Amino acid sequence: MEEERLQAIIEEMWPRLKRKHLFPEIPVPKVGKVVDLSVDEQGMDDSAERRVGLEMKEKQMTINPAFLSTLKGKMTEENLIEALLDHGITHYTFCPWDFQTHLMLYAEAKKVMGDKESAKQAANYFIDVIADTHCVKKRATEIPELHRNLKKGAVEEVIASLYQKIWGIDLGISPQGKEEKGRAEIVRRLARIPYLDRSRWTESIRKFTRSLKPLLLLAQQEQEARGGKGDSNPQGEHDMNHYSYEEIDDGLREYAQKTMGLSEFREVVEDFSTELKEMGYGIEGGMGRGRGTHIDADILFYMKLAENYSIPVKRLPLEKTGTLHPHSHSPWEVGTPFQDIDIWTSFGKIMPGITQTWKKKEGKGRGKIEGTPDCLIIIDSSGSMINPRKSLSYAVLGAACATNAYLRNNSKVAVYNFSDAPMGGREILDYTENREDIYRALCKYFGGGTALDLEDIMPLIKGKKELDLFIITDMKITNLETLIGFFGKIQNRITAVHIGENPYASRFEKAVEKRKNINIFTVKKKEDIPHIVLGSIREYFNPMNKNR
Repeated sequence: MEEERLQAIIEEMWPRLKRKHLFPEIPVPKVGKVVDLSVDEQGMDDSAERRVGLEMKEKQMTINPAFLSTLKGKMTEENLIEALLDHGITHYTFCPWDFQTHLMLYAEAKKVMGDKESAKQAANYFIDVIADTHCVKKRATEIPELHRNLKKGAVEEVIASLYQKIWGIDLGISPQGKEEKGRAEIVRRLARIPYLDRSRWTESIRKFTRSLKPLLLLAQQEQEARGGKGDSNPQGEHDMNHYSYEEIDDGLREYAQKTMGLSEFREVVEDFSTELKEMGYGIEGGMGRGRGTHIDADILFYMKLAENYSIPVKRLPLEKTGTLHPHSHSPWEVGTPFQDIDIWTSFGKIMPGITQTWKKKEGKGRGKIEGTPDCLIIIDSSGSMINPRKSLSYAVLGAACATNAYLRNNSKVAVYNFSDAPMGGREILDYTENREDIYRALCKYFGGGTALDLEDIMPLIKGKKELDLFIITDMKITNLETLIGFFGKIQNRITAVHIGENPYASRFEKAVEKRKNINIFTVKKKEDIPHIVLGSIREYFNPMNKNR
C-alpha cells in the first residue's frame, strides 16, 4: 500500500532527522490525507487535495501523499519528505517557537495590514522565511530544491528571489519584464532584514510586512475576484491547530504579560475567537470547557495577567478543638472524680499519697479549612477609578491576584463591587470558587459616586468565624468615617490598598494606624500597583517575612 511504503521511508529517516535538529520532542510524522483549509467543501477537487504537502497539529506532522505526487520526477520522494519535515521541525525549534511569539508576530503584522486575513498571510510568510533560512544556514537540507520546484504566485516569486539573495543559492528566478524593477526593490528591502535575530523580530516583521503590503493587497484582490480564500501554503498553514491546548493557554498568559495592554489583547483574542471556540477554549478551567460559548476577552486578559503573579496567604494559628486528653499526673484527693484515676500507676489502691489521677489538657487541631480563611474583596469602581474594560486597571489586577491566592488554598471568595451603593451602584457576589464569576464581578464598572452601604456588607460577614477582607480604592469615599468605624469594630485581618495621596487616604491611615489587624499599602502612581500589591503584600501574607 502506498501510504505504508511512505510511512516506512519516514520511519527510516526519522532518527537521522531528530539527530540533525538536536532531538526535538516531536512524535514520528505520519502519512495521511491533508485538508486544504483555503477552500470550502464545495470547492474541493482533485487539485485541492494536492496543494498542501505538510500539516501540523499539536506537534504531530502529517505528510500528504497526494502532494508528493505533484513533484514526481522533479525531486526524489526521500528528499521531498526530508525538506518538508525540516521545515516543520524548525517551526517548533526556532520560529515561531511558541504561541506567544506567533501572537506577537501576527499583532505586529496587523498594525501594518489592518485586517485579519492579510495580516495572517504576512505573518505566515515571515515565519516561513525565518524557519527556512535558519534551516538552510544551520543544517544540511533539501529546502532550496523544494523552493526551486514549487509553483509560485507573485508573492512566492518575490520570496524565492529573496531566498536567492540571502542564501546565495540559484533557485531559477530570473527577471520578467517591466514588473521586475519594482519587485527587485522589494527584494532589496527584504534582504536587509535580520531574520535570524530573535530580539529584533518585532521590528523586522513590521519592515517585512510594509515591503510586501502592495503585493499582498493585490493578491488579496485577485483572490476575492476569483471568489476564493486564496492559495494554500504547500509547506503547511500556521493556525491554532498547530498548538496544543496547554501551549495556547500558556501563550495567552505570556502575551498578556508582554503587552500589558487590554486593547491589544482583546483585539487578538477577538480575531481568533472563532478558532478558540472551535477548539473548546473556555475562560473557566482553560481549554475544553467552553465549546460554543462566548469568550469575554476582557475577563480573559485579567485572568491570564494575574496568573503571572503569586501571592502566598498567611495561614491562621491552630485552633483549639475543645477535646480533653490525659496530660500529666497529680495526687488523688477526696472529691476527685473516680474516672480520672490512673489504676496502673496507683497499683489498684485508693488511698492518699499512692493513688494517682490524670490531669487533662485541651487539645489542638487544625480548622476545617486548614488555617486559610475565605476572603471578601471590596473593590471601588467609581468614576475616579479606571474603567477596567477600557484600560488596564491595576485595581482589578490586584484584586484578581488576591482572588487567585485564596482560590489556590481551597478557600472561597466573595466580591462587593461598589460605586454609589445606596443608590444601587453595586455588585454583590456571594462566596464561590468559580473564578469566572469572581472576575466578572471585579470587572463590573459603575463610574458614579463613591459610597459603601454596610447593610450590603454585613450579611457577607455574619456567621463567618474566620474571614479576611481585601479592599482596594482611592479612598475618596463620601462615608469614609462609616467605613473607619466599621473596621474599628471587627477583628478580621484587613488588607487595604489605596491609590494616590489625598486627604481621604491620610485620614484613613491615621484613624487605623494602631490597629494591628489592618495592613495599609499606599500607591502614589497607579503603575506601582502590580509591584506593591503583589510584592509588598507578601510581607503581610507570609508569616516568615512579617515586618509591618
